[in-house]
Amino acid sequence: MIITRTPFRISFAGGGSDLESYYQHEPGAVLSTAIDKYMYISVMERFGGTFRISYSRTELVDTVEQIEHPIVRECLRSLDIREGREIVSMADLPAESGMGSSSSFTVGLLHALHAMQGHVVTAQRLAEEACRVEIERLKEPIGKQDQYIAAYGGLQFMRFHPDGHVSVDPVICPGETRRELNRRLLAFFAGGARRAREILTQQKATTPDRLRVLRTLCEIAFQLRDVLTLGRDLNEFGRLLHRAWELKRSLVESISNDRIDQYYERGLRAGALGGKLLGAGGGGFLLFFCEPHLQAKLRQELHDLPELTFSMECEGTKVIYVGGNRC
Repeated sequence: MIITRTPFRISFAGGGSDLESYYQHEPGAVLSTAIDKYMYISVMERFGGTFRISYSRTELVDTVEQIEHPIVRECLRSLDIREGREIVSMADLPAESGMGSSSSFTVGLLHALHAMQGHVVTAQRLAEEACRVEIERLKEPIGKQDQYIAAYGGLQFMRFHPDGHVSVDPVICPGETRRELNRRLLAFFAGGARRAREILTQQKATTPDRLRVLRTLCEIAFQLRDVLTLGRDLNEFGRLLHRAWELKRSLVESISNDRIDQYYERGLRAGALGGKLLGAGGGGFLLFFCEPHLQAKLRQELHDLPELTFSMECEGTKVIYVGGNRC
């Protein structure tokens, strides 16, 4: 048996520039961090040659082609695995909550399948293979940032180039700056079913008309990185988050809604300097940047929303258990 642990992520700014409809015109840029909430995938050989896949439901089938879970099916096909497998997934957070769970699943599953074959693979290769599965094989209207942050982990500044290449550079800043940023970030679950596929499909279709907005979001990603690396006032990070959210909301009308806007405004009135809805939009987790002395007031104002306690994670996907070997 192999078990992998793959982090979820928080994306600060630049989302949308990792779509091919944008970076084919000019390079995109995203600032993102992995967090200490994870997708766990276990894979083991299954006697009899059948496939048992357990997630929110359970499938028991005879062949790879019969598997209904699209990511599982395409990951197995991409690695030409035909022998029986039992695959089980568990997660710290619900699916479709804006934390990149789909790509964490894909990266973690590919990692586990490679490990079962005795392959040691790089984060770069895992991210590239995950992008091929989700974007090329399954035609999902998504970008590339989630696969890369899940594979690499850490606090990363990513560039998306017109030739499809992705460069991943760790954000180098003092440990105290990183800890203080972590201390000023709070997340609350706003609920609601996200229509990420629909929203991203609309966003891709309107990208040519939104190049200026997306270019500004990339510039904000650079500015956020500079706040951390150049030792500037950390509160500027919060104000830039607010500016980025205002711009992102203008990309597609369905990114936000009246309920989310009301919670966001309540957060600002309570003292948060900025924030955003995580993920493509429509629902999920609301992230706020708030100074420590005002956080009790923020929590009180948003008492009807469950809070997520988290920390930034320095590691990407990793194998955490290898079993079944005889002594």
